[in-house]
Amino acid sequence: MASTPVHATAVSFGAKAVLLRGESGSGKSALALDLMALGAELIADDGVILRAEGGQIWAHCPEAIKGKIEARYIGLLMATPAAPAPVGLVIEMGAVETERLPPRRRCRIQGVQIACLHKVETRGFAAAIVQYLKGGRCD
Repeated sequence: MASTPVHATAVSFGAKAVLLRGESGSGKSALALDLMALGAELIADDGVILRAEGGQIWAHCPEAIKGKIEARYIGLLMATPAAPAPVGLVIEMGAVETERLPPRRRCRIQGVQIACLHKVETRGFAAAIVQYLKGGRCD
């Protein structure tokens, strides 16, 4: 089982994880907090271990940061840690979406194809992610 530490944040919603990838300051923790306010659970903030298991990529938390998330200008906050979960969606925080109806995108992690979205800089992005996880896209 291959294990890769990555600079990312992961939350789970239902049985799937959302992996937020991007540079420091790109909004990973802020989006994770928005998703948590809508019912997601924190897997890991600012450091995720990815493991290929059974044809899926699983997001795990390093023990040292379990249950902690940074809220800029507030401090480190505690959260009930979620169990590892298979990554069902990747959000590329370094790429801003410019298309109203973007094409389906996929990214490859350890040889596994995963649905991918670019960051959206409008209100409602977190709610759209939750609905994407619940119902998927219809096109």
